[in-house]
Amino acid sequence: MRVVSLVPSLTEAVAVSLPGVLAGVTDWCTHPANLDVPRLGGTKNPRVDEIVALAPDLVVANEEENRGPDLAALRAAGLEVLVTEVRNVPQAFRELDRVLDACGARSRPRWLEEAEAAWAAVEPAAPRRTAVAPIWRRPWMVLGRDTFAGDVLSRLGVDHLYASHADRYPRIPLEELRAAAPDLVVLPDEPYRFTSDDGPEAFPGLPCALVSGRLLTWYGPSLAAAPRALASALRAACP
Repeated sequence: MRVVSLVPSLTEAVAVSLPGVLAGVTDWCTHPANLDVPRLGGTKNPRVDEIVALAPDLVVANEEENRGPDLAALRAAGLEVLVTEVRNVPQAFRELDRVLDACGARSRPRWLEEAEAAWAAVEPAAPRRTAVAPIWRRPWMVLGRDTFAGDVLSRLGVDHLYASHADRYPRIPLEELRAAAPDLVVLPDEPYRFTSDDGPEAFPGLPCALVSGRLLTWYGPSLAAAPRALASALRAACP
């Protein structure tokens, strides 16, 4: 089995579970760190001709991270493309099972069992907190409706204020974000790399939780550590 992964989360899941199966990945696939396979462009601009030339048995993708025209081009070239949809934590586990099975896994990996157990044991923090969760600035964009990261926060006791917005990642003026008066601001280090010097200064007087974007937005082996690490960071920002 030869697999090309166009999703960093799935790249890590396949690489850890089925060493040697990956034939190519994106430039953004940073985990595992020692992965030595061809890089085939970004998630939004993969080099379709190079993927086709590798003749993989399967391409794994995601409906949010990858563009429809690229996936259509791969299918038109005769490649099998498995497209995942991950909008919440339970769905992440179902899709990971589906991907690993399609990639030839004969049994469920231990990390996946541990991750599912870790999330099953989560008890939301009390009292619940409200938050805004930017993912970009210039322009400011935040988590909106129906997102995996939003579900992660909700399960940890944090309700982000744009969960019912019509858009999944709405652009919201900074003044409006401040006026929403959340209990805290959640600032991940990806896709925009918020840091202690780049992000918190925009929200004077509001507690800011700097969190790992991988733990907040990736669905793969990081799911096992995510509940405890994220809960700790959120609790430290807003005791």
